[in-house]
Amino acid sequence: MYTIPGHHHISMITKNAKTNNHFYREVLGMRRVKVTVNQDDTSMYHLFYGDKTGSPGTELSFFEIPLVGRTHRGTNAITKIGLIVPSEDSLHYWQQRLMSFGVEHSNLTTYAGRPAVLFEDKEGLRMALIAAPDKVAHWETYDGSPVPAEHQIQGMGTVEITVKNMYKLKATLTEIFGYTLATETENTALMQSVNNELFGEIYIIEQDGPSEKPGRGSIHHLAIRVKDDAELLYWDEQVKQRGFMSSGIVDRFYFKSLYFRESNGILFEIATDGPGFLVDGDIDTLGEKLDLPDFLEAKRADIVAKLKPID
Repeated sequence: MYTIPGHHHISMITKNAKTNNHFYREVLGMRRVKVTVNQDDTSMYHLFYGDKTGSPGTELSFFEIPLVGRTHRGTNAITKIGLIVPSEDSLHYWQQRLMSFGVEHSNLTTYAGRPAVLFEDKEGLRMALIAAPDKVAHWETYDGSPVPAEHQIQGMGTVEITVKNMYKLKATLTEIFGYTLATETENTALMQSVNNELFGEIYIIEQDGPSEKPGRGSIHHLAIRVKDDAELLYWDEQVKQRGFMSSGIVDRFYFKSLYFRESNGILFEIATDGPGFLVDGDIDTLGEKLDLPDFLEAKRADIVAKLKPID
């Protein structure tokens, strides 16, 4: 019986790659681990930020869409990303750091039952820094970060999903993927793929009203982890047997994946751990130049001509 070991990555929409690049590298101190393009629309940058190597579970990814409008917030959407930091002392450090960059943020509070600081990036993407006392095993310190190692973001934590029908999303997570229910109220449910671990945690909020209209700062999809091709084939069958439409397995070069929408319309990706971002990169220069999968390399000149330099 296969299990889900946590989140793989999460993908958002940005209007401006240059501004986005500054915020996630210089403010949040994450490593830009891959500059590539959207394989379905090569005129669009696809940027990945993470730990030293972009380990699965640490990756925030962004599609640049220069003409995108603002997000009209609502339900049936992924609405917040938790980022793990090592301690409550780290939360105090981050309050000062965010203040120094003029980023509005909350006082020390709690989120999904844990100490946290809430904030938004420059485009309104909602995030929470969450204190977790144990080091995340799959995270590697990045020595080039402007943030001291003892306060660096250790990857993705709790991901918030707001839906009209909480029961349907709960059923998908528990009955297909084996998530367990940690806590529940009348209109919230905290689901975990690994007991008591933030890196596989989904916080469901039930909320009626109009569905979100995505724009800059909105979240496109959440990807969850599987080990390899064999596990991906297994989950493809499970998704289909449940009656959902699967994209089938897609080779993204850095990983293989499949996509499906659950009953509220939330887009999930299931992605393999490997081969990873070092398949066409060097550890010392990772993320410093435009990398293209082999099947796009012959089109490099045309692709580069349509992209504006980031830095």
